[in-house]
Amino acid sequence: AAGAIVELYAEHPSEELRDVLARLDDPNIIHFARPWSISIFKGAALAILATENDAEAQAFRCAAIDAGVPCNVVDRPAFCDFSFGGIVNRSPLVIGISTDGAAPVFGQAIRTKIEALLPQGLARWAEAAQSWRPSIQALSLSFQKRRAFWERFTALALSKPNEIPRDEERDQLLAESVSTASSPEKGSAVLVGAGPGDPELMTLKAVRALQSADIVLYDDLVSRAVLDFARREAKTMLVGKTGHGPSCKQEDINRLMVSFAQQGKRVIRLKSGDPMVFGRATEEIEACRAAGIPVEVIPGITTAQGVASRLLKSLTHRAIARRVQFLTGHDNKGQLPPDIDWRAIADDAATTVVYMPARTIRALTDAALAHGLPPTTPAIAVYNATRADEDVIEGTIATLADRMAEKERTGPVIVLIGRAMEGAGSIWETLLPTSQNDAALQKRQSASA
Repeated sequence: AAGAIVELYAEHPSEELRDVLARLDDPNIIHFARPWSISIFKGAALAILATENDAEAQAFRCAAIDAGVPCNVVDRPAFCDFSFGGIVNRSPLVIGISTDGAAPVFGQAIRTKIEALLPQGLARWAEAAQSWRPSIQALSLSFQKRRAFWERFTALALSKPNEIPRDEERDQLLAESVSTASSPEKGSAVLVGAGPGDPELMTLKAVRALQSADIVLYDDLVSRAVLDFARREAKTMLVGKTGHGPSCKQEDINRLMVSFAQQGKRVIRLKSGDPMVFGRATEEIEACRAAGIPVEVIPGITTAQGVASRLLKSLTHRAIARRVQFLTGHDNKGQLPPDIDWRAIADDAATTVVYMPARTIRALTDAALAHGLPPTTPAIAVYNATRADEDVIEGTIATLADRMAEKERTGPVIVLIGRAMEGAGSIWETLLPTSQNDAALQKRQSASA
């Protein structure tokens, strides 16, 4: 790709190497069926050796040094003057990753991670930047106006990475940058689902939204690891609600979203799980629309899905669970909602997922039993789902409330009820690291004693 002439010395090339040479069929790659010698270094730009033999590696390096040629012995950092890194290619945007030969596999994993974070479409935006730069420079703008243009360009590229940049957009960005009008730039709001807790479960679109944020208004349940994805210059504000104690009112959150967006900011409303499941998203969307603020929603993995995956238990099962129902554990007064359809809850062929049940679990299970749900129906409580401090309490609809009261766990909790959850706790324990598995087994044995 760089136009170099490559001389390859291999007296007995492997079948794989012969296949590669035949497939490339490149006149600039010349194979010599003999060992390397000191004479080959003359006029070389780089020298690379693949060997497991220390003596040969040392001899090769010494010959390269004598000839003034930079040397690399594959996977042998002690014999190297330079190392090859992996690249993420969005040419003309190219990112290099190197561990200086210490851990090539680790470097490759990092490359894969960055590759996933950067949409392929960014290559088109980098090409547009390369193409537009001369015309922008020719305008002799002030430093502030040039910077304003490229800041707007970057924000647009990150918010619409897979769209094709158009000259009309360049002209619009330029007009906005040089305009002396006093009207503020139009902002926007994005409701983003952070997933159940594990930052690895965030969607790529959610990560990209955070990377383009000016303001991040986040819930109490959003972890620090998730916030780390936000653009470094973004302002982060906790607007979480904690139980029924002191917390930010929904009306205040709505006002903050609108106010910041009206200042021209890109506002990210970051919510645990999925914004559209018990997240009061409708109120925030309506507030933005009423103020003329563009608003969109980026879904996240809701906690019920995260828990089902962690427990290796499907929420549905052809033979025993034909439907799933989501239920909030409390109303706006902190009590069990008075309009629950108890016939649906008592359906033996359903899986019921109860969000925010900590305060009302006993009232809920008592009512479910009273309306005919069999007392042996499996029920499981999961605390801090998908996080490092995740914990599980297993029981039945008749015993779960007592077990939750005995264990005094902290953190957000979700309860799953139904025959599809049979044995979920035991499966979860087998997935723990050995030390945690032993501790969980001891707890189970003491509880049954």
